[in-house]
Amino acid sequence: MKSQMPEASHPPPSDEELIKEVLAGEINRFASLIERHQVRVTGLVRRYLRCEADAEEAIQLVFIKAFRGLKQWRREAPFEHWLCRIALRVSLDKLRSRKRRPELLFSELSAEEVEWLSSVLASPDGVSTESAAARELVWRALGELSPGNRLVLDLFEIQGRSAKEISQLMQCSQLAVKMRLFRARRELKKVLKKLMKAIELS
Repeated sequence: MKSQMPEASHPPPSDEELIKEVLAGEINRFASLIERHQVRVTGLVRRYLRCEADAEEAIQLVFIKAFRGLKQWRREAPFEHWLCRIALRVSLDKLRSRKRRPELLFSELSAEEVEWLSSVLASPDGVSTESAAARELVWRALGELSPGNRLVLDLFEIQGRSAKEISQLMQCSQLAVKMRLFRARRELKKVLKKLMKAIELS
């Protein structure tokens, strides 16, 4: 008696194959693309939009824009990279639509954050930026920056992306990225200096 050979499992379709099917009229196949990339897009959007309602609206808008613009994907970069560019633009537009950025007040800082700032004031070169208080304070300070400056600082300083990667994501020249980084660091320094001055006066 011959033993039955197990059927070979078919690999899942690639992004490009799914997109071809969608463009050929099988619109329901776009759901597979959403399922495949939803975690990445959600994580990226929520990184910049802390408000739940804003984030949910932005995530939906990302996939709507991707669906409507599928023909514009030129396969020069992976589909995921193209989708992330859309997510960054949508997040940036959402941030810019806010009429006023929230001001970071000294009175809102935790005891750990005040202690870290005091240490920076006493010895700027000997303070670790790896502590939870440091990371939280820097993230909150970033929230006070202009949307574009906040985005480029997060991508470069926190996520560790290169100027070339950022230029591709933001669709601008590397020189423009470096100029934006210079302005962003200057703006962040002003925010932190204001808080340090509050410590000196307290």
